[in-house]
Amino acid sequence: MTDTVETIDYSKTLYLPQTNFPMRGGLPEKEPQIVARWQEMDLYKMLREDAAGRPKYVLHDGPPYANGTIHIGHALNKILKDVITRSFQMRGYDSNYVPGWDCHGLPIEWKIEEKYRAAGKNKDEVPINEFRQECREFAQHWIEVQTAEFLRLGVIGDFKKPYTTMNFHAEARIAGELLKFAMSGQLYRGSKPVMWSVVERTALAEAEVEYQDYESDTIWVKFPVLGGAPDLAGASVVIWTTTPWTIPGNRAVAYSPRVAYGLYEVTGAENDFGPQPGEKLIFADALAEESFAKAKLQFKRLQGVSADELAAITLAHPLAGLGGGYGFTVPALAGDHVTDDAGTGFVHTAPGHGREDFDAWMDAARDLAAGGIDTAIPFTVDDAGFFTKDAPGFGPDREGGAARVIDDNGKKGDANKAVIEALIAADKLFARGRLKHSYPHSWRSKKPVIFRNTPQWFVYMDKDLGDATTLRSRALNAIDATRFVPAAGQTRLRAMIEDRPDWVLSRQRAWGVPICVFADEDGDVLKDEAVNARILEAFEKEGADAWFAEGARERFLGSRAGEPWRMVTDILDVWFDSGSSHTFTLEDRPDLKWPADVYLEGSDQHRGWFHSSLLESCGTRGRAPYDTVVTHGFTMDEDGRKMSKSLGNVVVPQEVMAKSGADILRLWVMTTDYWEDQRLGKNVLQTNIDAYRKLRNTIRWMLGTLAHDEGEDVPLADMPELERLMLHRLAELDAVMRSGYDGFEFKRITRALIDFMVVELSAFYFDIRKDSLYCDAPSSLKRKASVQVVRHLFDCLVTWLAPMLPFTTEEAWGERYPQARSVHLAQFPEIPAGWRNDELAAKWRKVRQVRSVVTGALELERANKTIGSSLEAVPVVHVTDETLREAIADVDFAEISITSDLVVSPDAAPDGAFTLREVPGVAVVIEKAVDRGLRKCARSWRYTADVGSDSAFPDVSARDAAALHELQNLDRL
Repeated sequence: MTDTVETIDYSKTLYLPQTNFPMRGGLPEKEPQIVARWQEMDLYKMLREDAAGRPKYVLHDGPPYANGTIHIGHALNKILKDVITRSFQMRGYDSNYVPGWDCHGLPIEWKIEEKYRAAGKNKDEVPINEFRQECREFAQHWIEVQTAEFLRLGVIGDFKKPYTTMNFHAEARIAGELLKFAMSGQLYRGSKPVMWSVVERTALAEAEVEYQDYESDTIWVKFPVLGGAPDLAGASVVIWTTTPWTIPGNRAVAYSPRVAYGLYEVTGAENDFGPQPGEKLIFADALAEESFAKAKLQFKRLQGVSADELAAITLAHPLAGLGGGYGFTVPALAGDHVTDDAGTGFVHTAPGHGREDFDAWMDAARDLAAGGIDTAIPFTVDDAGFFTKDAPGFGPDREGGAARVIDDNGKKGDANKAVIEALIAADKLFARGRLKHSYPHSWRSKKPVIFRNTPQWFVYMDKDLGDATTLRSRALNAIDATRFVPAAGQTRLRAMIEDRPDWVLSRQRAWGVPICVFADEDGDVLKDEAVNARILEAFEKEGADAWFAEGARERFLGSRAGEPWRMVTDILDVWFDSGSSHTFTLEDRPDLKWPADVYLEGSDQHRGWFHSSLLESCGTRGRAPYDTVVTHGFTMDEDGRKMSKSLGNVVVPQEVMAKSGADILRLWVMTTDYWEDQRLGKNVLQTNIDAYRKLRNTIRWMLGTLAHDEGEDVPLADMPELERLMLHRLAELDAVMRSGYDGFEFKRITRALIDFMVVELSAFYFDIRKDSLYCDAPSSLKRKASVQVVRHLFDCLVTWLAPMLPFTTEEAWGERYPQARSVHLAQFPEIPAGWRNDELAAKWRKVRQVRSVVTGALELERANKTIGSSLEAVPVVHVTDETLREAIADVDFAEISITSDLVVSPDAAPDGAFTLREVPGVAVVIEKAVDRGLRKCARSWRYTADVGSDSAFPDVSARDAAALHELQNLDRL
């Protein structure tokens, strides 16, 4: 040896970690570079080629709307989908993700109309297909914008060939699905009340409605008894309603045989209008007192009123004679929907303005008609919210013009005021008030809707489909056969299907797939396969614009053009479009399969996409288009409030990525209870940034250690117990990873990985093994085994994390394997069965119990500044618990405790020894290494009795001297 002891820099003789993987991620700058690399190498194509021949696992994308930049809900949704597809791809499947977009519908149509209005153009003066082309271009622009944003999130999919509902083939397939309903007799034109947006001039489905607080006028109205029950002569039945404007549409009053009613007399009045002393009124007994108090009346109960008496009476309309109308008889109908929870115990029934009213009227229609009552349902309100001629006194015949329910801006019109004034004038108003309650609003315009009787196109829910099933029964059976995550989704969707009315398909708009059928005056649909074939052929080549082209009627009808068939011009509900997407993606793409393995969307899609897809597929194929339905909640701010620009609490995903990186956003998604509503804000993001740093530093340390990996393997049987314990933990974690990914339990996976990497690796295994990894000789079996285990740890942990943190793991994988194409082309490692060792794990749980007492004692000594490093200590560990003493008998406990030496004693501990309540039978006394005559090794910093035993290296321990000799012989010193 040519150098003297004084000239050796021992730090250069250690196997210290070496890596170019930086401690700081720099994700905002690095992630776009990785996205660009993935695009350049066409990672998506490589994944498909790599997975060729594997079993398919398909997540079918619920299409976002092509309108505007993405928000945090989009980010949550796409990250979850990406994690699912990546995790299955890395577990032996061909998990192809094809993104999609919903392109038709009112929001886009509105945007083009706004542009027209700003330019002084009239939409109705523009040829319809020119207008539709502008809608198409608008949607395409936002598809491109959102594509870039989804790619920035790290999402991998076929963004070069996504599905869109406005694609010509898609439009043809949507039309073909509609024609299947038509040809099977499931499609019909009907007149019934539907939710109608006056602002948007179209019918709405339940999925297009949200409920908001709304203040309504409320009125109590008297319906005079005409006859049928002598004891009730001269009395009036009183109803209560929150929609005064529906009174002109009243045709009946409903009661319940299960409710107790009474005849009451007014004995005193303190009001400006309404009942006076002597008047007789009929109420549900449970609601009489409350109602009379509202009208400021004194009263007395005269007698009970039986259900038979109510069934026998007929009533006069409260507006009888107004405008020469309302002279018809109003029957009393028994109804299951009537209760005595609120109101009067009687329900004003306007069959043109409510589903229950319509059902009650239709159920009684045959008997009513036999009794001479006209059962025709009036159309009292038009599409613009104005009263029609069917509302005498309020329609076009009214002085000043027809009253209006809601105006073009969604504000209340003068209809309620006009009706209330007419009732007061007729002395039929009992009382009035106002009520704040939940009321349906269009989710697009955010304006209130009305229930309005109007001709629309429907699909039957309860028609026999020729095999003793109905669409409802098929859907319910399909729900029972579907896996729901969380399970409560099944109950929710089932309740919606059980109670829903017939499916209304028609919309009165311009941008979408038309209801491409021909019908006669009675609404009967032309069923002609040749006509259908011409329609579908045209749509395939030209898109749905073909329906609106000049000469379309003659073109499609062909030789039948001379027959009196009318071309339907209504547009299909966009939920039918997206509900049909399984046909032109899953069925038509050979790289996918039908049915999908999983659909994943927000919980609102139980009434949206899950719902329409279920009905569409059950109506045409008899089963659901999915095997599993996964739902996520909505993102709130940190205080649990809905995010709102006005509150300034909106988290914008683009801003999070620009500041912290997409992997931080993805880690938040993975650590949250996404099945429920989640919270997000500055503090939540910081928590995830801190967790990310710990994960990154663990990966960085492994990479640095593996810089010295020479690929040598130590047989499992020759490995130290600590290494075998880590392999056992990998085997346990592998089961958690696979079951967690199968169960979509991402928080469980992330929690397990974070705890393992931070607690078991960084604070335990790595901390213990640093001495051996850094200082042992090149030939050390312990060191070789530890490097080998770190290699396995890296491969497992980085691949397990890859679906969740695709950017960080790609960077780490490239650092470890520079020639590798991508971590995302790797598979989760197959864990040898021999790694599992439950007996060893049980032993080491006891070892760690004892160790926790030692480390607790060391921490106290450090806090008291008695020692600096734990290597300065020699703990005396008193273990009176025989089981624990046996567990540590053959363990180098000084090494495990990271001390220079350690003494285990079976004797009882002296007073003042350190103990932990949760580990009885163990106590620790800390002695200092120097007090025991130990010297500090200049290389490893351990205190040993053999420092200086090798004259060649007089300031190091025998172990370190041997290592230095080996390094010298290998010319590494």
